[in-house]
Order: sequence, then C-alpha cells, then structure tokens
Amino acid sequence: MLEWEQARLDEAVTDAFGFHALQLGLPELGGLRANRMPKRWVASDLLHPPQLLVLPPPPDALLPTQPPHEPVALHCDFEALPFPDASIDLVVLPHTLELARDAHQTLREVERVLVPEGRLVIVGFNPASLWGLRQRAGRMRRGLGVGRAQRLYLPLSCECIGYWRLRDWLRLLAFEVEGGRFGCWRPPLHGGPWLDRFAWMDRVGERWWPVLGAVYFLEAVKRVRGMRLVGLLRNEGRKAQAAPAVAAHRRRETVELER
Repeated sequence: MLEWEQARLDEAVTDAFGFHALQLGLPELGGLRANRMPKRWVASDLLHPPQLLVLPPPPDALLPTQPPHEPVALHCDFEALPFPDASIDLVVLPHTLELARDAHQTLREVERVLVPEGRLVIVGFNPASLWGLRQRAGRMRRGLGVGRAQRLYLPLSCECIGYWRLRDWLRLLAFEVEGGRFGCWRPPLHGGPWLDRFAWMDRVGERWWPVLGAVYFLEAVKRVRGMRLVGLLRNEGRKAQAAPAVAAHRRRETVELER
C-alpha cells in the first residue's frame, strides 16, 4: 500500500507549480519528496521526535535536478494552521482526514490557506473495500469482547471517509476534483507469503472492480468565482478587433454586386 501511495504522490506533486508546499500528517510518507517548490513544510499534530519528520531524498531517476533541500518540520494544530490566508500553493493530506479530530474543520483550514488555483492531494482508506469491512468487523468484535477483538488491521481512531462523500465535501468548499484513482485490492492479511498469493487481485481489480480498492487517491483544485485569467482577456480583445475587418470586407463585396 505504501509503495502504491508513494508512486501516486510522486506523480501528482512533481509538476505542481508554486513556491510553498505543505504536508499535513503521516511524516513517515514522503508526500513532498518529489516536489520542486523552494519552501516545503511537513506538519504533525503529534509530538514526534525530530528525526521522524525528515523525509527520504527523492530517487535520482525521478528528479535528476532536484536541489538538496529538506522539508521543514512543523508541529501545529491542523484545525488552526499557522499560515495566512491564500499563502500555500500545494497541500498534501496522506490519511490526515481519517485521523483528524475534526475532518471538516481541517478541510476548511486547508481551503483557507490555499491560494486560488492551489492544488490539494488526498489519500484515504476506502470503507467500501475488504480492508474497510475487516475494520468494521474488528470493531464489532472489540465491542462484544469476542476472540482476538483487540487486534485491528487499521488504527482504532481511523474513521474511513467514503470517496464520493469526500467529493461532496470538496464541492461545498468550492474545490473542483480533477481526478481520482483506487488501488490495493488484496485482502487484509499480515503474512507476506499470503499477500504474494493474492497479487493477482491487484491486476484484476483495477479493471473489473476499481471502486473496491483499499485506498483511493484524489486531486482537487481550489476555484474562486469571479476570477478571469489575463490571457483569456487578451484573446477576447484580439477577436473583437478582427470583427470590423470582416464586416468591411462584406460591405465591399455588396457594393461590387450592385455595380
């Protein structure tokens, strides 16, 4: 799962344009390691040791011209980010909303600090999957005190948010979803040999039941109503100037026909 998520994050943030990038949560996953922005922060709302907040450098094959900059470690509350309005160009949320105390407020803070046309990348667990089913079954067994109920496959505090439900949340905050993908269709097993036996499910699941993947990846852009790009205005001005020339040409043809 981590390999699939890391590959999707590297693809999404490599060409993201801007100057400031922010990752909230899960510092062990290098969500910004392939990003070229000069200012990058990895924030955590837990008191981790500083060495856990240093991300591994990107591979040479991925970004041969990547400068040797490390993201800055930051400890803050995700529901009150220490950034001014419209100051961040890219925000990465790797399983952040599922572990947040208030997922709605965290999303509102992300929308506040993002610049217009800023990008948002989210990775989350899919409740409509084998992993989500095992998590719900484990919680039921835990509540009833049956068998090995204390051992859950995912963290106890993990509240899986459905893919389509999250899209509705983003739409209410004026985000435009540009794309989404699902991955990891193998059943939730701990043993490596058993996971290898079910490797065929990843190949088949992507084609035949994609929405049942254990994790999903989503990209969105913050849209601001009333904004118009300067380039579009220039193009419209050029089109307006071309109209009189066409009208004059038609008038000349009409005069020739009357003669």
